[in-house]
Amino acid sequence: MSKKTLFTPTRRRFLAGTAALIGSPAFATEEEETYDPLRPEPEPEPAVRRNISSFKALHWGPYFSNLKNGAVLVDTTSRALHFWSEDESLYKLYPSSVPLTDEMTRRGRTSVIRKVEGPSWSPTPSMKKRNPEWPSYIEPGPDNPLGTHALYLSWKYYRIHGTHDTRKIGRKSSNGCIGLYNQHISELFSLTKVGTQVLLI
Repeated sequence: MSKKTLFTPTRRRFLAGTAALIGSPAFATEEEETYDPLRPEPEPEPAVRRNISSFKALHWGPYFSNLKNGAVLVDTTSRALHFWSEDESLYKLYPSSVPLTDEMTRRGRTSVIRKVEGPSWSPTPSMKKRNPEWPSYIEPGPDNPLGTHALYLSWKYYRIHGTHDTRKIGRKSSNGCIGLYNQHISELFSLTKVGTQVLLI
């Protein structure tokens, strides 16, 4: 990301830059505390196959002791999100975006604590301190980096969310969030509930 994108104080240029920073909430993350906006962009990744049929279907058994409230598994290696309904009648598999680096990637067990359709976004205090020209608030809509829906996790600042930038899906492209196509987060939003189990591996 160029300094021009981050530091030219126009709304349009800001929005283009934040799409790469925040990803999809899905969220500003705790990893942003170590993010340096002046560091060089990582080398571009090779093209990633986004055909969902290329992903491997998984069984929930090795990852969860039960399916109470349903379960979401995010595999950051294959860049895929798996969902199982509580009664095991429904299984979904979605391509996802994942954090830019391993250091930005949080793994472990959490859960959905809040669901928001049409999420707004605000930079955290540390982000605002590093980038005072950034707006303090972006309302829901096509310019919002969290897409159309967001699942808030029990980890502070972490979300599974949509993205209007479809180029992000299938790539390392966020500061810690997990992003889905808007049509997929909309479907997952309808299937999950507050209390749905989430595991990132």
